[in-house]
Amino acid sequence: MLRFRDAFTPPSFRIAVPNDVAAGAPPRGIGCAGLFWPLLLVVVVGWSSYAMAQAAAAPKATVFEVLVRWAPLLLWGFFFNIIISLAAMGLGTVVGVPVGIGQISEYRLIRWPARVATQIFRNSPWLVLLFLCMFLIPFEFRFGDVRIPFPDWAKAILGFALPVMANTSEIVRGAVLSVPTGQWDGSSALGLTRRQTLYLVILPQCVKRMLPPWMNLYSLIAMSTVNASVVGVSEMVTLTGQAHAAEGSRPELLAPLYAFVLVCFYVYCYPIGKWTVALERKYGAKV
Repeated sequence: MLRFRDAFTPPSFRIAVPNDVAAGAPPRGIGCAGLFWPLLLVVVVGWSSYAMAQAAAAPKATVFEVLVRWAPLLLWGFFFNIIISLAAMGLGTVVGVPVGIGQISEYRLIRWPARVATQIFRNSPWLVLLFLCMFLIPFEFRFGDVRIPFPDWAKAILGFALPVMANTSEIVRGAVLSVPTGQWDGSSALGLTRRQTLYLVILPQCVKRMLPPWMNLYSLIAMSTVNASVVGVSEMVTLTGQAHAAEGSRPELLAPLYAFVLVCFYVYCYPIGKWTVALERKYGAKV
């Protein structure tokens, strides 16, 4: 009959049991089967102790060394944040200016859709719009045998461009309405049509009025691009988390790494804010 011990003993270590041992006589010595498991336990415990001692004795990099090591990668991620913000601002501005002009149109079929689109995207959470673009837009478009990929960073640009479009539309509408009505009356007296008055007289005066709030909007977009990390875009915050994990997820590195992210965005956005205040003071535009 196979003993319980022999069920877990390699066949090469099993030894035939003499009749006197089987009959209850004292054993003549310790076989190889009796030494296998104690030796295995000693080897495992000894190796584990040695590995733990080596890990404890290994010197850890300081916070400064970690920041120097990962700074190029993190700055590349920050540069990608800037690219996303510039692309979203450009796309949203190109679409938002016509929508803003459409809000003051005399035709209801143009005015009401422009107002509805502006209010929907202006009052919706930016993160929700980002998730909608991420999960509703396919990852590629097919036209016959032609496949056009649509990566995640392009979806992020579109997701940030929607609130930019809505806020730019509102900025344009407010700037046009802030122009004194005498400008419209004078242009009408000169025989200019409404379209000519808008493009030749009103909009040139609106540029100075729109510039400060438009720059403030860009600062908000630049700081909001970190939300792209939630949907898997490899920007600065995503790379910071990966760098922290690569350093063993040491708790003492968490604050310095993310403080470096804060400093980068502060150094970039603070001059824009000061420039915005200077332009408001220069042009006297209180928007």
